[in-house]
Amino acid sequence: MFNVLERLQELREARGLSVYKLAKLSGIPQSTIATWYQKNLYPPVDKLEIICGVFGISLSEFFSTGPLKSLNPEQETLLDRWNRLSTKEKDSILSVMEAFLDKY
Repeated sequence: MFNVLERLQELREARGLSVYKLAKLSGIPQSTIATWYQKNLYPPVDKLEIICGVFGISLSEFFSTGPLKSLNPEQETLLDRWNRLSTKEKDSILSVMEAFLDKY
């Protein structure tokens, strides 16, 4: 049987994230995440979607039973920085990336 909390912990540990850091990156209160673990409660889907965004994965990847994709240090740094950007900043970066890709 699939255990959401075990998967969440597996993903956090794979990325070196504490509950505190996940809370900071996701905007979900640390107390909320801690309560999920303490009371063995599964997070609601809307919160899982936010967390998946922090991890850079889809919900289907979260629930996948296959091996995790490993990120190299450069990708981890990029993902960490990406997650700290606002939506407007992300849109700007994506526009610049598209311009570079269209150029070549």
